[in-house]
Amino acid sequence: MEILNREKSGKKDRPVKVVQFGEGNFLRAFVDYMIDIANEEGTFDGDIVLIKPIEFGNLDLFHKQDCQYTVSLRGNVGGKETKINRIVTSVSDAVDAINEYDKYMALAEIPTLRFVVSNTTEAGIVYVPEDRFEMDPPSSFPGKLTKFLHHRYETFSGAPDKGLVMLPVELIDDNGMHLKECVFKQIDNWGLSGEFKKWVDENCVFTQTLVDRIVTGYPKATEEKEWEELGYEDHIMVTGEPFALWVIESDKDISGEFDLPGAGLPVVFTKDHHPYKQRKVRILNGAHTSFVLAAWLCGKDIVRDSMRDEVIKNFMNRTIYDEVIPTLTLPEEDLKSFASEVENRFDNPFVDHSLLAISLNSVSKWRARCMPSFLGYVEKFGKLPVHLTFSIAALIEFYKGTEIEGGVLKGNRNGQSYDIKDDAAVLEFFAANSSKEPAELAKAYLGREDFHGQDLNKVEGLTDAVAGYIADIRSEGMYEAMKKIG
Repeated sequence: MEILNREKSGKKDRPVKVVQFGEGNFLRAFVDYMIDIANEEGTFDGDIVLIKPIEFGNLDLFHKQDCQYTVSLRGNVGGKETKINRIVTSVSDAVDAINEYDKYMALAEIPTLRFVVSNTTEAGIVYVPEDRFEMDPPSSFPGKLTKFLHHRYETFSGAPDKGLVMLPVELIDDNGMHLKECVFKQIDNWGLSGEFKKWVDENCVFTQTLVDRIVTGYPKATEEKEWEELGYEDHIMVTGEPFALWVIESDKDISGEFDLPGAGLPVVFTKDHHPYKQRKVRILNGAHTSFVLAAWLCGKDIVRDSMRDEVIKNFMNRTIYDEVIPTLTLPEEDLKSFASEVENRFDNPFVDHSLLAISLNSVSKWRARCMPSFLGYVEKFGKLPVHLTFSIAALIEFYKGTEIEGGVLKGNRNGQSYDIKDDAAVLEFFAANSSKEPAELAKAYLGREDFHGQDLNKVEGLTDAVAGYIADIRSEGMYEAMKKIG
């Protein structure tokens, strides 16, 4: 069987407009996929060069396939199980920043270059004072970017129209702002000129972004079957879900030159991305955190099976529609549409999303994802939100265990041991307290200000309500307790 390459894909050469720090699955199934569609629809007309910014791994498979690969999106579309395959031809080359340093820096000299995309993980946007300008390249991503921008500045003598647009998609708050801060710190650390710093400030754009798509990666277990269906070998294909959203906040309007919406793509340009992030965190992530621990104790193992149980599905929907959406700021119709899509995504027949995987660090996740909705509901309506309150009791019961082994707390589900993973302080608290009576346990947990940022016992009626739900779960079982609250 032939391997996928340029000849097979029919790739058309386009001017290089994008360099991308990171060659991983997410960027290729999200950014590069969208740009490929925009190229086809005539709203962008640009190629991408991938940059491998770290030592680990190699680009051999990319070069073997001429950087051509398949994205296979799988999920429910219009109520039907759907698989959408697309050969992505928007990537023209892949460069190793460490082992091909000169070739990497030469990318800064390309006149048509305009955009820098990055996904260097949450730990990637950090200022490293030990980086030096003389390093080829500096170790950190901001260090690499600063030196790259400086080379472009010098190549084009500080021309205003040669500034670049940064599109970081790292999953940290205000990613673009933090990236710019790191670049400025590096400029100062290296004693680079004030003129260069001014050029970066005035002629480069650091956008802040929110991205959303579940990408499941390379289908190793079924690769030969996949190749048979495709009619060619593809060793770097990527699978993911059909849903996608890219929200881009920018001080300067870049929508005209990055016209992905014109190609019908789910990209939103806005002056404030925070309401969209709030929507995602509170609805999608908050839904996960509010029901998965209870669903696990009901005997479910994956998200899809939970969605096919009417009691659990009803619990999730009432949490979202009755208690979360009323606390959010975007238009109600928009929020309900997003919530409906979340339910559809959770029921994806192609994704086996483990409840235990989602359960990692649930105490801090509840604080970030659920507590703002909980407190917002109390403030707005003057009463406790039933389902979010129950989710606290479910969390407490999920964390029930007395033995810590190998850095994990051992839980028990109907005789089946499972690993509870969280910070040491959380595990130690539950190991010492989870055998206590409901009232004492609820009071102790809600009073941990280091877990919640405040003493939640001060919320009127909460301690008694949580204690009551714990008692129900222990006496009737999780499933019956969930059914009871409706």
